[in-house]
Amino acid sequence: MVAQIDKYYVRCGWKKSLKRLTSYAFFEGRPHTTKGQWFNPVVFGVLRTLGSIPGTPTVDKPIFITGLGRSGTTILGTLLSLHKQVGFLNEPKAIWKIIDPRNDINGDYADSGGIYQLDAADVTNHARTMAYRLFARYLKIVGATRLVDKYPELIFRVGYLLELFPDAKIIFVIRNGVDAIHSIDLWSKRFGKTSAKGVEDWWGRNDIKWHYLRDQVISAEPEYNDISEIISPNLDHINRAALEWITTMHSGMKQASLFPEAIIKIKYEDLTAHPEIQLKQLLNKCNLDVDSSVIDYGVTTLYTQPSKPWPSLHPRIDTTFKQTMLELGYDLPSTR
Repeated sequence: MVAQIDKYYVRCGWKKSLKRLTSYAFFEGRPHTTKGQWFNPVVFGVLRTLGSIPGTPTVDKPIFITGLGRSGTTILGTLLSLHKQVGFLNEPKAIWKIIDPRNDINGDYADSGGIYQLDAADVTNHARTMAYRLFARYLKIVGATRLVDKYPELIFRVGYLLELFPDAKIIFVIRNGVDAIHSIDLWSKRFGKTSAKGVEDWWGRNDIKWHYLRDQVISAEPEYNDISEIISPNLDHINRAALEWITTMHSGMKQASLFPEAIIKIKYEDLTAHPEIQLKQLLNKCNLDVDSSVIDYGVTTLYTQPSKPWPSLHPRIDTTFKQTMLELGYDLPSTR
């Protein structure tokens, strides 16, 4: 399925499909686990050209979808892409690489220098200029007025985002940790690959994302002291995924308390159980008019999925995992 376009999406009109295809082809870039990386020089050529044009265009109330990957962030972005005002970019890591190379924590375009957590003080004049030039000119090209950028890891860079875009809305998608980490594990098994460049999977090229998460977040934050001493480069994917879910949820909850006006929390389970109600509320919070295309597509495509079995976790990770589940309002199994 190219650019998240399926048969239901096509029925919403060729103009919306063309807008989405343009976004995918010329602005997002091809990460390390996808096909078509040969086209990346074209994408970077387009972006560098747009960034080099003088001027200070504006971006009005951009919307960023964050959280943990495999938690419904992509389908939510796809839904919002159908809105008549929206231009949607699905993990435009090529753009963020030009804005600030430190954003590349997956090793998609750089083998070092990634920073997991960025704050307001990390914003440079170059980053500010490029962010406005690239996003504003993207919107003009696709004929949209509101940006929706889905990039889950931006939940670790909320202060950075708000320094760039003070009027931004940041959607924080929450999903039951059990289901989320099973989905991550399955993703790596389906799409991970080994090539001359090494192993490329959920954890970046040759585990670079895992190393950044381990060294810059888990080992650096006092709240993870009980865990940091047992993590290793060879920790299995399920335990890694549990740690990514834990740290992502903790970061999201912290950012929501620091920036309550900017963060919009939404549970994936609520979205799938009551798509019409949840989408109307979300559009309202994002200052977007209710658009029937968004609602109809959501009602058609969203559904509640069966629960997954409790994962086999290291005891210390399991304890923190359960605590985080309870903090987010999820029930634990009565027996294990």
